[in-house]
Amino acid sequence: MEPLFGAVLALTLAVASAANDSCTCATNKWAVCAQDGPGNCTCRLAGSDQPVDCSTLTSKCFLMKAEMMPLKEKRLWRPPHGVLDSDGIYSPDCEQSGAFKARQCNRSSSCWCVNSAGVRRSEKGGSSLSCSELVRTSWIYIELTHGSSSNAFPAPDVAKALRQLFESRYQLRPKYIAAIKYDPPLIQIRLHQNKKLRWDVDIADVAYYFEKDVNNDSVFHSDSKLSVSVNGNALAIEKLWIYYVDEKAPEFCMRQLAAGISAVVTVVLLTAGIGIAALLILRWLRTRTYKKFESKEMREMKGTSSE
Repeated sequence: MEPLFGAVLALTLAVASAANDSCTCATNKWAVCAQDGPGNCTCRLAGSDQPVDCSTLTSKCFLMKAEMMPLKEKRLWRPPHGVLDSDGIYSPDCEQSGAFKARQCNRSSSCWCVNSAGVRRSEKGGSSLSCSELVRTSWIYIELTHGSSSNAFPAPDVAKALRQLFESRYQLRPKYIAAIKYDPPLIQIRLHQNKKLRWDVDIADVAYYFEKDVNNDSVFHSDSKLSVSVNGNALAIEKLWIYYVDEKAPEFCMRQLAAGISAVVTVVLLTAGIGIAALLILRWLRTRTYKKFESKEMREMKGTSSE
């Protein structure tokens, strides 16, 4: 009887272990998952109680927040390289939907406005700074170069391979891939999404996942390295730049323009003032010289007449 009980116990543990192993989040390796019922796997963000939909991409705001969690709160779900982008990564305030809040602040009460991609679009100010709306990023331009070891490929084949990548790996619908241009070794990708439907992934999230993949810090649970193949040959991506274009112009651009115009006006006025002052001084010197010469001439004339 005991051997039979032991066999049943071992089988039960094996099934439980297999079920636990299958309870993972395919699209977010930082999610903490647990089997809370037969066939029911619930995943939540590391260090928070936010549920994660593992059938699609996690919002960029939630991903950035998870990256900034202290390592002890991540339960060892740490990015393999552990290096954060000090220029672009911060602990953001997110809406319940995963969207960025229009105003972001750090611990020193310095605040700024961001777009829907979480990129700063205003000068930094104090806690009284007001951001009236979350401006949508409707265009994203991606520029990348492939390694010198990769030979030039036919442009249509490169476009086809990258379209398949964005559609299959990042679940982006074809209509949001506006254009792909290839001028060896430079590749330009333009994503356009004026309005995001509820069932669509956001182009900002797609760009963030792609950036993490290129930097060998994949968010996907499989942690598989990004592999792009063109006609059976690897397309080795070396450098990457991502540009965000909002529906409305960034606020700090106008301020900088105003500051630039003010500086130009100040220089012009200062130059004009110096020029006028120099003319007045020269005129005064000439008048003074003329008066001295006239006074000397009068004295000489008086002396001549007295003789």
